[in-house]
Amino acid sequence: MKILNAAQIRQVDADTIQHKPISSINLMEQAAEACSQWLIGHFPRHPDLIFNIVCGCGNNGGDGLAIARQLRLQGFSVRVFLLAAERYAPDCHTNLRRLQALDVAIITLQDSRDLNRLQDCDGVMIDALFGSGLNRTLQGLAAELIDAVNQFKLPTVSIDLPSGLSCEQENNITADTVIRADYTLCLEIPKLPLLLPENQEYSGEMVLLPIGLLPDAVARQSSELFYTDLHDIQQIYRPRRRFSHKGSFGHALIIAGSYGKIGAAVLATQACLRAGASLVSVESPKCGYPILQSAVPEAMAIINHGETVLSGCSSHYRTYRAVGIGPGIGQDPLTKYYLLQLLHQMDKPMVLDADALNLLSQDPAAQQLIPPHSILTPHPKEWQRWIGQWQDDQHKLQLSRTFAQQRKLYVVLKGAYTAIFCPDGTIHFNSSGNPGMASGGSGDVLTGVLTALLAQGYSPKQSAILGVYLHGYAGDLAAQALSQEGMIAGDLIRYLPLAFRELPATHFC
Repeated sequence: MKILNAAQIRQVDADTIQHKPISSINLMEQAAEACSQWLIGHFPRHPDLIFNIVCGCGNNGGDGLAIARQLRLQGFSVRVFLLAAERYAPDCHTNLRRLQALDVAIITLQDSRDLNRLQDCDGVMIDALFGSGLNRTLQGLAAELIDAVNQFKLPTVSIDLPSGLSCEQENNITADTVIRADYTLCLEIPKLPLLLPENQEYSGEMVLLPIGLLPDAVARQSSELFYTDLHDIQQIYRPRRRFSHKGSFGHALIIAGSYGKIGAAVLATQACLRAGASLVSVESPKCGYPILQSAVPEAMAIINHGETVLSGCSSHYRTYRAVGIGPGIGQDPLTKYYLLQLLHQMDKPMVLDADALNLLSQDPAAQQLIPPHSILTPHPKEWQRWIGQWQDDQHKLQLSRTFAQQRKLYVVLKGAYTAIFCPDGTIHFNSSGNPGMASGGSGDVLTGVLTALLAQGYSPKQSAILGVYLHGYAGDLAAQALSQEGMIAGDLIRYLPLAFRELPATHFC
Protein backbone atom coordinates (compact mmCIF):
# COMPACT_ATOMS: atom_id res chain seq x y z
CA MET A 1 0.00 0.00 0.00
CA LYS A 2 1.48 3.33 -1.05
CA ILE A 3 2.05 6.24 1.30
CA LEU A 4 1.37 9.49 -0.59
CA ASN A 5 1.94 13.17 0.08
CA ALA A 6 -0.79 15.81 0.18
CA ALA A 7 -0.47 16.80 -3.48
CA GLN A 8 -0.70 13.16 -4.58
CA ILE A 9 -3.75 12.58 -2.39
CA ARG A 10 -5.47 15.57 -4.00
CA GLN A 11 -4.67 14.11 -7.41
CA VAL A 12 -6.07 10.71 -6.42
CA ASP A 13 -9.26 12.44 -5.24
CA ALA A 14 -9.49 14.33 -8.54
CA ASP A 15 -8.87 11.21 -10.64
CA THR A 16 -11.47 9.29 -8.65
CA ILE A 17 -14.02 12.04 -9.18
CA GLN A 18 -13.25 12.18 -12.89
CA HIS A 19 -12.98 8.51 -13.78
CA LYS A 20 -15.16 6.60 -11.34
CA PRO A 21 -17.18 8.85 -11.88
CA ILE A 22 -18.43 10.40 -8.66
CA SER A 23 -19.06 13.96 -7.54
CA SER A 24 -16.76 15.48 -4.95
CA ILE A 25 -19.65 15.95 -2.52
CA ASN A 26 -20.61 12.27 -2.83
CA LEU A 27 -16.99 11.18 -2.31
CA MET A 28 -17.00 13.29 0.85
CA GLU A 29 -20.27 11.62 1.86
CA GLN A 30 -18.63 8.19 1.48
CA ALA A 31 -15.69 9.27 3.62
CA ALA A 32 -18.03 10.61 6.28
CA GLU A 33 -20.08 7.42 6.20
CA ALA A 34 -16.98 5.31 6.84
CA CYS A 35 -16.07 7.53 9.80
CA SER A 36 -19.59 7.59 11.18
CA GLN A 37 -19.91 3.83 11.09
CA TRP A 38 -16.61 3.44 12.93
CA LEU A 39 -17.71 5.96 15.58
CA ILE A 40 -21.06 4.22 16.06
CA GLY A 41 -19.34 0.87 16.41
CA HIS A 42 -16.66 2.11 18.78
CA PHE A 43 -18.69 4.28 21.16
CA PRO A 44 -21.73 2.43 22.52
CA ARG A 45 -24.95 4.41 22.47
CA HIS A 46 -26.12 5.74 25.83
CA PRO A 47 -28.21 8.78 26.89
CA ASP A 48 -25.23 10.88 28.03
CA LEU A 49 -23.11 10.35 24.91
CA ILE A 50 -22.47 13.60 23.00
CA PHE A 51 -20.29 13.95 19.91
CA ASN A 52 -18.57 17.35 19.91
CA ILE A 53 -17.31 17.97 16.38
CA VAL A 54 -14.81 20.79 15.81
CA CYS A 55 -14.79 21.80 12.13
CA GLY A 56 -12.62 24.00 9.97
CA CYS A 57 -13.47 25.75 6.72
CA GLY A 58 -11.88 23.28 4.26
CA ASN A 59 -12.64 19.78 3.12
CA ASN A 60 -11.70 18.29 6.49
CA GLY A 61 -14.32 20.55 8.02
CA GLY A 62 -16.76 19.36 5.36
CA ASP A 63 -16.06 15.78 6.45
CA GLY A 64 -16.83 16.78 10.02
CA LEU A 65 -20.10 18.49 9.10
CA ALA A 66 -21.20 15.46 7.11
CA ILE A 67 -20.30 13.17 10.03
CA ALA A 68 -22.36 15.41 12.35
CA ARG A 69 -25.39 15.11 10.08
CA GLN A 70 -25.08 11.36 9.71
CA LEU A 71 -24.69 10.83 13.46
CA ARG A 72 -27.68 13.06 14.18
CA LEU A 73 -29.81 11.14 11.70
CA GLN A 74 -28.83 7.98 13.59
CA GLY A 75 -30.25 9.52 16.75
CA PHE A 76 -27.04 10.62 18.47
CA SER A 77 -26.60 13.91 20.30
CA VAL A 78 -24.29 16.16 18.30
CA ARG A 79 -22.79 19.57 18.89
CA VAL A 80 -20.70 21.38 16.24
CA PHE A 81 -18.07 24.06 16.79
CA LEU A 82 -17.29 25.78 13.49
CA LEU A 83 -14.21 27.91 13.02
CA ALA A 84 -15.34 31.17 11.42
CA ALA A 85 -13.98 32.04 7.98
CA GLU A 86 -14.65 34.54 5.22
CA ARG A 87 -15.10 31.69 2.78
CA TYR A 88 -15.70 27.96 3.10
CA ALA A 89 -14.67 25.30 0.62
CA PRO A 90 -17.61 24.47 -1.69
CA ASP A 91 -18.28 21.00 -0.28
CA CYS A 92 -17.84 22.25 3.26
CA HIS A 93 -20.41 24.98 2.57
CA THR A 94 -22.81 22.44 1.07
CA ASN A 95 -22.57 20.21 4.13
CA LEU A 96 -23.03 23.21 6.41
CA ARG A 97 -26.34 24.04 4.67
CA ARG A 98 -27.44 20.40 4.91
CA LEU A 99 -26.65 20.33 8.63
CA GLN A 100 -28.47 23.59 9.29
CA ALA A 101 -31.68 21.89 8.19
CA LEU A 102 -31.44 19.57 11.18
CA ASP A 103 -31.84 20.13 14.90
CA VAL A 104 -28.12 20.47 15.61
CA ALA A 105 -26.36 23.12 17.69
CA ILE A 106 -23.80 24.89 15.47
CA ILE A 107 -21.58 27.27 17.42
CA THR A 108 -19.43 29.60 15.34
CA LEU A 109 -16.06 30.55 16.83
CA GLN A 110 -14.98 33.99 15.66
CA ASP A 111 -12.45 35.10 18.28
CA SER A 112 -10.81 34.02 21.54
CA ARG A 113 -13.85 35.00 23.62
CA ASP A 114 -15.94 32.39 21.82
CA LEU A 115 -13.70 29.63 23.14
CA ASN A 116 -15.52 30.01 26.44
CA ARG A 117 -18.47 28.32 24.75
CA LEU A 118 -16.50 25.05 24.79
CA GLN A 119 -16.34 24.99 28.58
CA ASP A 120 -19.20 22.56 29.11
CA CYS A 121 -17.94 19.95 26.66
CA ASP A 122 -18.15 16.32 27.65
CA GLY A 123 -18.57 13.09 25.73
CA VAL A 124 -16.39 12.52 22.65
CA MET A 125 -14.37 15.13 20.76
CA ILE A 126 -14.03 14.82 16.98
CA ASP A 127 -11.28 16.84 15.31
CA ALA A 128 -12.19 17.88 11.75
CA LEU A 129 -10.29 21.16 11.60
CA PHE A 130 -7.52 20.83 9.01
CA GLY A 131 -6.61 17.25 8.05
CA SER A 132 -3.86 16.27 5.63
CA GLY A 133 -3.91 19.43 3.52
CA LEU A 134 -2.29 21.64 6.16
CA ASN A 135 1.06 23.11 5.09
CA ARG A 136 1.72 25.77 7.72
CA THR A 137 2.24 26.20 11.43
CA LEU A 138 -1.01 27.14 13.13
CA GLN A 139 -1.29 30.48 14.89
CA GLY A 140 -3.96 32.75 16.30
CA LEU A 141 -7.47 31.47 16.98
CA ALA A 142 -6.82 28.07 15.37
CA ALA A 143 -3.87 27.42 17.69
CA GLU A 144 -5.87 28.61 20.71
CA LEU A 145 -8.76 26.33 19.73
CA ILE A 146 -6.48 23.30 19.51
CA ASP A 147 -4.99 24.08 22.90
CA ALA A 148 -8.50 24.42 24.36
CA VAL A 149 -9.59 21.08 22.86
CA ASN A 150 -6.53 19.37 24.31
CA GLN A 151 -7.26 20.78 27.75
CA PHE A 152 -10.54 18.85 27.96
CA LYS A 153 -8.73 15.49 27.79
CA LEU A 154 -11.89 13.90 26.35
CA PRO A 155 -11.70 10.79 24.15
CA THR A 156 -10.58 12.42 20.90
CA VAL A 157 -10.84 11.19 17.33
CA SER A 158 -9.10 13.00 14.48
CA ILE A 159 -10.32 12.72 10.90
CA ASP A 160 -7.53 11.77 8.48
CA LEU A 161 -4.71 13.51 10.41
CA PRO A 162 -4.56 15.27 13.79
CA SER A 163 -4.99 18.98 13.11
CA GLY A 164 -1.66 20.76 13.34
CA LEU A 165 0.35 17.96 11.76
CA SER A 166 1.49 18.33 8.17
CA CYS A 167 1.25 15.43 5.76
CA GLU A 168 4.80 16.26 4.67
CA GLN A 169 5.94 16.71 8.29
CA GLU A 170 7.85 19.84 7.28
CA ASN A 171 6.19 22.45 9.45
CA ASN A 172 7.71 23.21 12.83
CA ILE A 173 5.10 22.04 15.29
CA THR A 174 4.82 22.82 18.96
CA ALA A 175 2.97 20.71 21.49
CA ASP A 176 0.11 23.15 22.01
CA THR A 177 -0.70 23.52 18.30
CA VAL A 178 -1.45 19.86 17.51
CA ILE A 179 -4.53 17.89 18.51
CA ARG A 180 -3.74 14.98 20.82
CA ALA A 181 -5.91 12.24 19.38
CA ASP A 182 -6.67 8.83 20.84
CA TYR A 183 -7.61 7.60 17.37
CA THR A 184 -6.92 8.90 13.89
CA LEU A 185 -9.37 7.74 11.22
CA CYS A 186 -7.09 7.75 8.20
CA LEU A 187 -9.03 8.02 4.93
CA GLU A 188 -7.80 5.06 2.84
CA ILE A 189 -4.22 6.27 2.27
CA PRO A 190 -1.71 6.05 5.15
CA LYS A 191 -0.07 9.33 6.16
CA LEU A 192 3.64 9.32 6.99
CA PRO A 193 3.41 11.40 10.22
CA LEU A 194 1.14 8.74 11.75
CA LEU A 195 3.93 6.14 11.43
CA LEU A 196 6.68 8.11 13.18
CA PRO A 197 7.45 7.62 16.89
CA GLU A 198 7.78 11.33 17.66
CA ASN A 199 4.10 11.86 16.75
CA GLN A 200 2.69 9.07 18.92
CA GLU A 201 1.37 11.52 21.51
CA TYR A 202 -0.69 13.23 18.79
CA SER A 203 -1.88 10.41 16.54
CA GLY A 204 -2.92 7.70 18.99
CA GLU A 205 -4.06 4.57 17.16
CA MET A 206 -4.30 4.80 13.38
CA VAL A 207 -7.40 3.26 11.82
CA LEU A 208 -7.41 2.91 8.02
CA LEU A 209 -10.87 3.32 6.52
CA PRO A 210 -11.65 2.62 2.84
CA ILE A 211 -13.67 5.43 1.29
CA GLY A 212 -13.97 4.30 -2.32
CA LEU A 213 -10.92 5.87 -3.97
CA LEU A 214 -10.17 4.52 -7.44
CA PRO A 215 -7.39 1.89 -7.19
CA ASP A 216 -6.00 2.87 -10.59
CA ALA A 217 -5.73 6.47 -9.41
CA VAL A 218 -3.57 5.37 -6.48
CA ALA A 219 -1.52 3.06 -8.72
CA ARG A 220 -0.63 5.94 -11.02
CA GLN A 221 1.12 7.80 -8.20
CA SER A 222 4.79 7.03 -7.68
CA SER A 223 6.12 6.58 -4.17
CA GLU A 224 9.13 5.19 -2.36
CA LEU A 225 7.13 4.83 0.87
CA PHE A 226 4.87 1.85 1.51
CA TYR A 227 2.65 0.53 4.30
CA THR A 228 2.62 -3.28 4.30
CA ASP A 229 -0.81 -4.83 4.78
CA LEU A 230 -2.20 -8.33 4.36
CA HIS A 231 -2.85 -7.80 0.64
CA ASP A 232 0.84 -7.00 0.08
CA ILE A 233 1.87 -10.11 2.01
CA GLN A 234 -0.44 -12.28 -0.07
CA GLN A 235 1.52 -11.20 -3.16
CA ILE A 236 4.79 -12.39 -1.58
CA TYR A 237 3.75 -15.58 0.20
CA ARG A 238 4.29 -18.84 -1.71
CA PRO A 239 2.18 -21.80 -0.58
CA ARG A 240 3.91 -25.16 -0.62
CA ARG A 241 3.58 -27.50 -3.56
CA ARG A 242 2.15 -31.00 -3.23
CA PHE A 243 5.41 -32.83 -4.07
CA SER A 244 7.67 -30.72 -1.87
CA HIS A 245 10.14 -32.62 0.31
CA LYS A 246 12.62 -32.05 3.12
CA GLY A 247 15.17 -30.57 0.78
CA SER A 248 12.77 -28.11 -0.83
CA PHE A 249 12.91 -25.39 1.80
CA GLY A 250 16.55 -24.98 2.55
CA HIS A 251 19.06 -25.63 5.32
CA ALA A 252 19.43 -22.69 7.71
CA LEU A 253 22.14 -22.06 10.28
CA ILE A 254 21.53 -20.07 13.45
CA ILE A 255 24.67 -18.87 15.25
CA ALA A 256 23.68 -17.69 18.69
CA GLY A 257 24.19 -17.88 22.42
CA SER A 258 26.87 -17.55 25.07
CA TYR A 259 27.07 -18.53 28.72
CA GLY A 260 23.88 -17.28 30.39
CA LYS A 261 22.24 -16.46 27.04
CA ILE A 262 21.62 -19.85 25.46
CA GLY A 263 17.91 -19.01 25.70
CA ALA A 264 18.44 -16.58 22.81
CA ALA A 265 19.78 -19.44 20.70
CA VAL A 266 16.80 -21.60 21.64
CA LEU A 267 14.29 -18.90 20.68
CA ALA A 268 15.96 -18.09 17.35
CA THR A 269 16.26 -21.77 16.44
CA GLN A 270 12.68 -22.63 17.36
CA ALA A 271 11.46 -19.64 15.35
CA CYS A 272 13.54 -20.72 12.36
CA LEU A 273 11.93 -24.16 12.48
CA ARG A 274 8.41 -22.77 12.92
CA ALA A 275 8.93 -20.33 10.04
CA GLY A 276 9.38 -23.18 7.59
CA ALA A 277 13.03 -24.01 7.02
CA SER A 278 13.39 -27.68 6.05
CA LEU A 279 16.55 -28.19 8.10
CA VAL A 280 17.98 -26.04 10.87
CA SER A 281 21.39 -26.25 12.46
CA VAL A 282 22.44 -24.16 15.44
CA GLU A 283 25.97 -23.33 16.46
CA SER A 284 26.71 -22.19 19.99
CA PRO A 285 29.49 -22.50 22.56
CA LYS A 286 29.99 -25.86 24.25
CA CYS A 287 27.99 -24.76 27.29
CA GLY A 288 24.87 -24.61 25.12
CA TYR A 289 25.00 -28.15 23.75
CA PRO A 290 22.91 -30.00 26.37
CA ILE A 291 20.32 -27.20 26.46
CA LEU A 292 19.86 -27.11 22.70
CA GLN A 293 19.72 -30.89 22.35
CA SER A 294 16.83 -31.04 24.80
CA ALA A 295 15.03 -27.77 24.04
CA VAL A 296 15.16 -28.02 20.23
CA PRO A 297 15.42 -31.71 19.27
CA GLU A 298 14.36 -30.96 15.68
CA ALA A 299 17.57 -28.94 15.10
CA MET A 300 21.11 -30.20 14.62
CA ALA A 301 23.50 -28.81 17.24
CA ILE A 302 27.01 -27.79 16.23
CA ILE A 303 29.55 -27.36 19.01
CA ASN A 304 31.77 -24.32 18.66
CA HIS A 305 35.40 -24.33 19.83
CA GLY A 306 34.63 -21.93 22.66
CA GLU A 307 33.50 -23.11 26.05
CA THR A 308 31.35 -20.10 27.00
CA VAL A 309 31.63 -17.78 23.96
CA LEU A 310 31.96 -18.27 20.24
CA SER A 311 35.56 -18.48 19.10
CA GLY A 312 37.64 -19.71 16.22
CA CYS A 313 35.87 -20.40 12.93
CA SER A 314 35.50 -23.28 10.51
CA SER A 315 34.86 -23.48 6.79
CA HIS A 316 31.44 -25.14 6.59
CA TYR A 317 29.27 -22.01 6.40
CA ARG A 318 28.89 -21.81 2.63
CA THR A 319 27.00 -25.09 2.61
CA TYR A 320 23.95 -23.42 4.20
CA ARG A 321 21.38 -21.58 2.15
CA ALA A 322 21.00 -18.94 4.88
CA VAL A 323 22.87 -17.94 8.04
CA GLY A 324 21.62 -15.80 10.91
CA ILE A 325 23.94 -14.59 13.66
CA GLY A 326 23.74 -12.40 16.73
CA PRO A 327 21.19 -13.38 19.39
CA GLY A 328 22.91 -13.67 22.74
CA ILE A 329 26.47 -14.06 21.40
CA GLY A 330 27.91 -11.31 23.63
CA GLN A 331 30.76 -8.95 22.78
CA ASP A 332 33.86 -10.86 23.85
CA PRO A 333 36.95 -10.15 21.67
CA LEU A 334 37.08 -13.85 20.75
CA THR A 335 33.53 -13.58 19.44
CA LYS A 336 34.39 -10.54 17.35
CA TYR A 337 37.28 -12.47 15.81
CA TYR A 338 34.89 -15.35 15.09
CA LEU A 339 32.41 -12.96 13.45
CA LEU A 340 35.07 -11.39 11.24
CA GLN A 341 36.26 -14.79 10.06
CA LEU A 342 32.68 -15.75 9.28
CA LEU A 343 32.13 -12.59 7.24
CA HIS A 344 35.29 -13.28 5.23
CA GLN A 345 33.78 -16.61 4.20
CA MET A 346 30.20 -15.59 3.48
CA ASP A 347 29.26 -14.93 -0.13
CA LYS A 348 25.46 -14.80 0.20
CA PRO A 349 23.03 -12.55 2.09
CA MET A 350 22.71 -13.29 5.80
CA VAL A 351 20.86 -11.95 8.86
CA LEU A 352 22.74 -9.95 11.51
CA ASP A 353 21.13 -9.05 14.82
CA ALA A 354 21.85 -7.92 18.37
CA ASP A 355 25.50 -8.37 19.45
CA ALA A 356 26.62 -9.06 15.88
CA LEU A 357 25.55 -5.49 15.14
CA ASN A 358 27.09 -4.16 18.34
CA LEU A 359 30.43 -5.81 17.57
CA LEU A 360 30.50 -4.22 14.11
CA SER A 361 29.09 -0.82 15.05
CA GLN A 362 32.45 0.83 15.77
CA ASP A 363 34.41 -0.92 13.03
CA PRO A 364 33.69 0.57 9.58
CA ALA A 365 36.25 -1.69 7.91
CA ALA A 366 34.53 -4.78 9.30
CA GLN A 367 31.16 -3.49 8.15
CA GLN A 368 32.42 -3.60 4.59
CA LEU A 369 32.72 -7.40 4.92
CA ILE A 370 28.95 -7.86 5.26
CA PRO A 371 27.67 -9.59 2.11
CA PRO A 372 25.54 -7.33 -0.12
CA HIS A 373 21.78 -7.57 0.43
CA SER A 374 22.15 -8.94 3.94
CA ILE A 375 19.49 -8.03 6.51
CA LEU A 376 20.39 -6.01 9.61
CA THR A 377 17.81 -5.94 12.41
CA PRO A 378 18.71 -3.18 14.90
CA HIS A 379 16.54 -1.47 17.46
CA PRO A 380 16.89 2.35 17.55
CA LYS A 381 19.66 2.50 20.18
CA GLU A 382 21.72 -0.08 18.30
CA TRP A 383 21.14 1.79 15.07
CA GLN A 384 22.42 5.08 16.50
CA ARG A 385 25.78 3.38 17.01
CA TRP A 386 25.91 2.79 13.26
CA ILE A 387 24.67 6.04 11.75
CA GLY A 388 24.97 8.52 14.63
CA GLN A 389 22.40 10.64 16.41
CA TRP A 390 19.51 11.90 14.32
CA GLN A 391 17.77 15.24 14.81
CA ASP A 392 14.23 13.92 14.40
CA ASP A 393 12.36 11.06 12.76
CA GLN A 394 12.57 12.58 9.29
CA HIS A 395 16.34 12.86 9.65
CA LYS A 396 16.44 9.24 10.83
CA LEU A 397 14.58 8.14 7.69
CA GLN A 398 17.00 10.07 5.47
CA LEU A 399 20.12 8.68 7.16
CA SER A 400 18.81 5.12 7.15
CA ARG A 401 17.69 5.24 3.52
CA THR A 402 21.06 6.58 2.42
CA PHE A 403 22.87 3.90 4.39
CA ALA A 404 20.80 1.10 2.83
CA GLN A 405 21.36 2.45 -0.66
CA GLN A 406 25.09 3.06 -0.30
CA ARG A 407 25.88 -0.20 1.49
CA LYS A 408 23.40 -2.33 -0.50
CA LEU A 409 21.94 -3.71 2.72
CA TYR A 410 18.44 -4.14 4.14
CA VAL A 411 17.87 -2.43 7.48
CA VAL A 412 14.94 -3.61 9.62
CA LEU A 413 14.60 -0.82 12.18
CA LYS A 414 12.48 -2.42 14.88
CA GLY A 415 9.68 -0.68 16.74
CA ALA A 416 6.04 0.26 16.23
CA TYR A 417 5.45 0.22 12.45
CA THR A 418 8.89 -1.38 11.97
CA ALA A 419 10.56 0.32 9.01
CA ILE A 420 12.44 -1.70 6.37
CA PHE A 421 15.00 0.33 4.39
CA CYS A 422 15.92 -1.23 1.06
CA PRO A 423 18.89 -0.76 -1.30
CA ASP A 424 16.46 0.38 -4.01
CA GLY A 425 15.55 3.43 -1.88
CA THR A 426 12.11 2.24 -0.82
CA ILE A 427 10.94 2.21 2.80
CA HIS A 428 8.31 -0.29 3.94
CA PHE A 429 6.44 0.32 7.20
CA ASN A 430 4.89 -2.73 8.80
CA SER A 431 1.24 -2.78 9.88
CA SER A 432 1.25 -5.77 12.25
CA GLY A 433 2.46 -6.05 15.84
CA ASN A 434 1.66 -4.50 19.21
CA PRO A 435 3.37 -3.17 22.37
CA GLY A 436 3.16 -6.59 24.02
CA MET A 437 6.07 -7.63 21.80
CA ALA A 438 8.40 -5.20 23.58
CA SER A 439 9.92 -7.92 25.74
CA GLY A 440 13.18 -9.82 25.91
CA GLY A 441 13.68 -12.37 23.17
CA SER A 442 11.28 -10.92 20.62
CA GLY A 443 14.17 -9.84 18.40
CA ASP A 444 15.73 -13.31 18.63
CA VAL A 445 12.49 -14.74 17.26
CA LEU A 446 12.58 -12.30 14.36
CA THR A 447 16.14 -13.37 13.49
CA GLY A 448 14.99 -16.97 13.26
CA VAL A 449 12.01 -16.09 11.08
CA LEU A 450 14.07 -14.02 8.63
CA THR A 451 16.76 -16.69 8.37
CA ALA A 452 14.13 -19.35 7.66
CA LEU A 453 12.58 -17.31 4.85
CA LEU A 454 15.96 -16.70 3.23
CA ALA A 455 16.64 -20.42 3.42
CA GLN A 456 13.36 -21.14 1.62
CA GLY A 457 14.39 -19.05 -1.37
CA TYR A 458 12.59 -15.81 -0.71
CA SER A 459 14.66 -12.81 -1.80
CA PRO A 460 16.17 -10.64 0.95
CA LYS A 461 13.55 -7.97 0.30
CA GLN A 462 10.70 -10.48 0.35
CA SER A 463 12.13 -12.12 3.46
CA ALA A 464 12.37 -8.81 5.32
CA ILE A 465 8.84 -7.65 4.44
CA LEU A 466 7.15 -11.04 4.90
CA GLY A 467 9.17 -11.94 8.01
CA VAL A 468 8.48 -8.70 9.84
CA TYR A 469 4.78 -8.94 9.05
CA LEU A 470 4.49 -12.58 10.18
CA HIS A 471 6.44 -11.84 13.36
CA GLY A 472 4.08 -8.97 14.16
CA TYR A 473 0.99 -10.91 13.20
CA ALA A 474 1.99 -13.79 15.47
CA GLY A 475 2.30 -11.15 18.19
CA ASP A 476 -1.18 -9.87 17.45
CA LEU A 477 -2.64 -13.36 17.68
CA ALA A 478 -0.76 -13.98 20.93
CA ALA A 479 -1.98 -10.69 22.41
CA GLN A 480 -5.55 -11.49 21.43
CA ALA A 481 -5.38 -14.82 23.23
CA LEU A 482 -3.14 -13.92 26.18
CA SER A 483 -3.13 -10.09 26.55
CA GLN A 484 -0.28 -7.73 25.66
CA GLU A 485 0.88 -7.68 29.26
CA GLY A 486 1.00 -11.46 29.65
CA MET A 487 2.67 -12.52 26.39
CA ILE A 488 6.35 -13.44 26.15
CA ALA A 489 8.73 -14.05 23.24
CA GLY A 490 8.07 -17.78 23.24
CA ASP A 491 4.41 -17.08 22.56
CA LEU A 492 5.39 -15.52 19.22
CA ILE A 493 6.86 -18.85 18.19
CA ARG A 494 3.77 -20.74 19.31
CA TYR A 495 1.53 -18.46 17.26
CA LEU A 496 3.69 -18.39 14.12
CA PRO A 497 1.90 -21.43 12.63
CA LEU A 498 -1.44 -19.69 13.11
CA ALA A 499 -0.06 -16.57 11.44
CA PHE A 500 0.93 -18.65 8.41
CA ARG A 501 -2.48 -20.28 8.40
CA GLU A 502 -4.10 -16.88 7.89
CA LEU A 503 -2.19 -16.42 4.63
CA PRO A 504 -4.29 -17.83 1.79
CA ALA A 505 -2.94 -20.86 0.00
CA THR A 506 -4.11 -19.92 -3.50
CA HIS A 507 -3.02 -23.16 -5.15
CA PHE A 508 -1.38 -26.49 -4.53
CA CYS A 509 0.57 -28.57 -6.96
